[in-house]
Amino acid sequence: MRHGQAPGATLGWMRTRAQATGDAAEAAAAAYLTGIGWQVFATHVRVGHAELDIVAVDPGPVPALVIVEVRWRGRRDYGLPEETVDRRKRARLHEAGIALRDRGRFGGGTPLPNLPLRFDLIAVEPGGRLRHYRHGA
Repeated sequence: MRHGQAPGATLGWMRTRAQATGDAAEAAAAAYLTGIGWQVFATHVRVGHAELDIVAVDPGPVPALVIVEVRWRGRRDYGLPEETVDRRKRARLHEAGIALRDRGRFGGGTPLPNLPLRFDLIAVEPGGRLRHYRHGA
C-alpha cells in the first residue's frame, strides 16, 4: 500500500514479485512498530529523488522522529538484508531525512512532530524474522 492509498486499492500499474515482497516486508515492519507502541506517520515518503520507507515516532523513553529503512531478502545466498545498506545509501537516507525535517511537514501539509531525528534499520527475512537496529541506517 502506498502512502495515502486505501487498503486493497490498485496501484494502476503491475507490481513485480520483488516489489510486492518488498511492500509486504514494509507492512510487516510498520505492524511491528505499531505493536511496540510507535506511531507510524507515513510510508513511502518522497523527498526529492529519495523515498523514505517509514516515518514514525518512537515514544521513548526519549521520544524521537525516526526514519526507518526496511530491507528484505528472500534467501541468504547473497547475504543478510542489513548488508545491502552501504555508505552511499546511508548518506542518501540521512540527506532525505534531514530535508524532510527541515521542511517540517509531509507533502500533503501534515506537520512533522518537533522531535530529535534518528535513523533505524529493520531487516526482514522469510518466516517473519525481523531484526530492528536502532541508529542502524
